[in-house]
Amino acid sequence: MPFAIQLSHASPAAVDSPLLSIVMPQDPTLDPALRDIDTALGGAIARSITRRDFRGMRDETMLFVGGDTGAQRVLLVGRGSAPLSRAGARRAAAIAARQAGKIGTGAMHIMLPDADADAIEGLALGAAAGSWSYPDLQTQPAERERRARLESVTVLGADTDAVREAFAAGVAVAEGQAIAKRLGQMPGNVCTPETFVEVGREIAARHGMTITVLGRAEMEAEHMGSFLCVAQGTPEEPRLVALEHRGGAPDQQPVVLIGKGLCFDTGGISIKPAPEMEWMKFDMMGAAGVMGAMEAIGRLKLPINVVGIIGSTTNMPSGTAVKPGDVVRASNGKTIEIINTDAEGRLVLADLLVFAKRFNPALAIDAATLTGAIVIGLGHNAVGVFGAQQSAVDEVLAAGKAAGEPGWPMPLWDEYKEQIKSDVADLKNTGGRAAGSITAALFLQEFVDGYPWVHLDIAGTAYSQTDLGWIPKGPTGTPVGTFVEIARARARQ
Repeated sequence: MPFAIQLSHASPAAVDSPLLSIVMPQDPTLDPALRDIDTALGGAIARSITRRDFRGMRDETMLFVGGDTGAQRVLLVGRGSAPLSRAGARRAAAIAARQAGKIGTGAMHIMLPDADADAIEGLALGAAAGSWSYPDLQTQPAERERRARLESVTVLGADTDAVREAFAAGVAVAEGQAIAKRLGQMPGNVCTPETFVEVGREIAARHGMTITVLGRAEMEAEHMGSFLCVAQGTPEEPRLVALEHRGGAPDQQPVVLIGKGLCFDTGGISIKPAPEMEWMKFDMMGAAGVMGAMEAIGRLKLPINVVGIIGSTTNMPSGTAVKPGDVVRASNGKTIEIINTDAEGRLVLADLLVFAKRFNPALAIDAATLTGAIVIGLGHNAVGVFGAQQSAVDEVLAAGKAAGEPGWPMPLWDEYKEQIKSDVADLKNTGGRAAGSITAALFLQEFVDGYPWVHLDIAGTAYSQTDLGWIPKGPTGTPVGTFVEIARARARQ
């Protein structure tokens, strides 16, 4: 049964649910709307707050078991001392949804007593994030040993247009994130470049978008030697997919979203070490983020033009694979000396950035799990944000903050370009370990011509190798939220 999420304006006392989750701040008080619930539980909530058994700390939970009707269980979830925000509500709702899954309630109502519209959007996002899973390839336990999956969530909110609009936005972004996370969690033998074509066509059909698909022959005609050199080691057909959402005026310049889609990255001839190479199935999260964002934008019917472009292949060692020392020519005519075949994502993005120019972007943003260097610099908490135009960088940083996908600005100084100068070509595809994320961004900048551009290095944030508490290990959904927030903000202008 598919996951369903709905909005209700009912009072918590009128709820008939196997689980009512209540999000509370640090040092909570009993909201008047909850007094009937507390009475049904014999005053247990009030006593727990008074005794400080429950303090509302971030991620803190406390479960109460009630009767056979009304709220059969009540789960208190702390959101901490930070000011109320979309991101805080999202995290608390995800914690609640994960607890519901562990208990096996199957359904849940959730409320945040002082929720504004932004928090309602966060509740919808978090409930979906906490209930998301990818069980497709797992053998399920016997029926009597299973706990029911969380398949239905009802968000309780005020009866206002602002709340309804925010809830719908949360559901739209959540659906986009679900697409991105599903693509990411698929193994490399299940998610192939052709999978992006299939998903792209589904999105296009669902939302009336135009789709363009290029294969190896079409890319050869476009002289995409940079992209194609990565694909020359695999028999799988490389794919470039472009989705066009035309919600604005015909002459409106679009926002162009660009994603790296390496369905698996062995490193090629410069092969990676074997330990943890399995995580390289996530090297397509930039492309997955573009697909997810286009789904959300289509659902929101935003009155703006947006184009999503992804380039997908696999980076494999073989007798035909590109070698260190080879020189290839990108579609803008620039030649590239291949120093390290594991610096392949930038080679794919180079031709995508040239391809993007035909759409005359108002702003182009690429996202890629591009460098391990960004993880060394920023860890797993911030996206690396690069751009030469400060206003564009500021716009993306604001969008990431609003979406709960924070970024940090990184330099693009000309002095670093010395590291990617080549003796035999126009530039090298890597400048070595020092400032690796910066030189990668400067490489990309060589293929940007005449339009504002921002690069997002999401290597540290697109997936997690550990359980984060509010979501399990695996894909996080970044950068879907940032992409959508940029489009929403521009649509409001």
